[in-house]
Amino acid sequence: MAAAGVLLTGYLTLVAWFGEHPAWCGAESECDIVQSSRWSTLLGLPMALWGLLTYALLAGLAWRLRTRPPAWGALFLVACIGFGVSWFLTLVSVFEIRAVCEYCLASFALMNLLFLLVVLRRPSGTPERRWRRTLLFPVSAAIVLVLGLHLHFSGLFDPAAGPEDPYLKALAAHLQDSGARFYGAYWCRACQDQKALFTASAKRLPYTECAPSGPNGPLTAACTVQDIRRYPTWIVEGRRLTGVVDAERLARASGFTWNEAGQETKPEG
Repeated sequence: MAAAGVLLTGYLTLVAWFGEHPAWCGAESECDIVQSSRWSTLLGLPMALWGLLTYALLAGLAWRLRTRPPAWGALFLVACIGFGVSWFLTLVSVFEIRAVCEYCLASFALMNLLFLLVVLRRPSGTPERRWRRTLLFPVSAAIVLVLGLHLHFSGLFDPAAGPEDPYLKALAAHLQDSGARFYGAYWCRACQDQKALFTASAKRLPYTECAPSGPNGPLTAACTVQDIRRYPTWIVEGRRLTGVVDAERLARASGFTWNEAGQETKPEG
């Protein structure tokens, strides 16, 4: 069963890395909404990859349990954590995202069954008092991890993982729609600072990678045509802005206005 989880999450990890949609998961479907939500990545890695590691660890510990019964404690710890995280993500999907993903539900079912099997395989003859003590650490670890995930996705530890600010979200979308471009490089610290200013809305910025091969590599054609020599460089309404540019300056340069009702104001006509 853990092997089935490895195959499932392995497939989802590959799909996420290549930026594709899983089979039977079309664009703008509920499945796609879940897979592209802010809960689909953790520490810059696909959530499916963390699931893959969990299933692989469960499979390895279950195999080891055949010859080493003491491995049950470690197996139960991992199963508890997987069980807790699976419930957390499923509840987020249903009540926060308000969409369900068939692949996520399949993983949820697998993790629940694995947890039940691990509990049923506990060493026989264990005194009840010792069993209660055994429960304490794995259950506590699962609760702490789920709480940590909740705080992380609320933006406490990393604003980029939290909910989007309506103003920054609208500004980023406006920059994209108005034809503005943000040229940078993945290794450029100032470019990361620029993205950080937009927190969770950074993914909406009209970004163009200029040096995918590193500092000494050739520029991409799009950056060569624009004669990009410094990162970050913005081209907004034909005007070139270099260095980290704050949101207010970008708004002025692009003609973006925001009314008191919290909506973008578009010019009439």
